[in-house]
Amino acid sequence: QVQLVESGGGYVQAGGSLKLSCKASGRIFSINAMGWYRQAPGKQRELVATISTGDNTNYADSVKGRFTISRDNAKDTVYLQMNSLKPEDTGDYYCHSRVTNIARITGDYWGQGTQVTVSS
Repeated sequence: QVQLVESGGGYVQAGGSLKLSCKASGRIFSINAMGWYRQAPGKQRELVATISTGDNTNYADSVKGRFTISRDNAKDTVYLQMNSLKPEDTGDYYCHSRVTNIARITGDYWGQGTQVTVSS
């Protein structure tokens, strides 16, 4: 089994910053792509940012220049630094990772979500 555990969500005023963390654990052979998605109330889940094993990054247009995704492979952890937060960034943020387990089976895993609320 593989687990993803997020932390770092919370309540912040517009213009503020938060940093999310997501640590993978369990029967891991290797971790491939990692990323963050979010879901606002009444809306579908959307991609926020992804990062490859080679540290290639991809961002949603709405967060470019404000959010930074990074990873620490030694700690099996992905981060999302969120600056200049806006009320429209409010939502539940989910960590995603494509993981190959020790049986050499690759699958997609999700964290339980962490809530981010940005007040105006």
